[in-house]
Amino acid sequence: MEVVALERTLTELDHVRLLNLLRRDARGDGSASQLRAIEDVLDSSALVPSREVAPDVVTMYSQVVLRDTRSRLRNTLTLCYPADAEPTLGFVSVLSPVGSALLGLRVGSMARWSTPGGDEKVAEIL
Repeated sequence: MEVVALERTLTELDHVRLLNLLRRDARGDGSASQLRAIEDVLDSSALVPSREVAPDVVTMYSQVVLRDTRSRLRNTLTLCYPADAEPTLGFVSVLSPVGSALLGLRVGSMARWSTPGGDEKVAEIL
């Protein structure tokens, strides 16, 4: 039997909080496609206790440095819940395309997402 390594890791606390966020998302904080994207991450991630998560894993409120694979430009973002999102200050919602793309990945991974305008983005997590 082949064992498949999961690409993403979530803390148990982040997992529970995100499940609760999805359950009460009657306000429409995220589009249907973005809610599905987070559901997919939740369903396909390895879960670990918060104290045991590796320091190179992107968790909620991680500050992440990204390098765009095309432009080579670096950008620093902090992954947060929708209520705390301030994109102009670098705080991006986990329900945004880039937010769901980053959650649970490790330093050195490539994050892939589509912008609201339909552009495909790829960035390395530094």
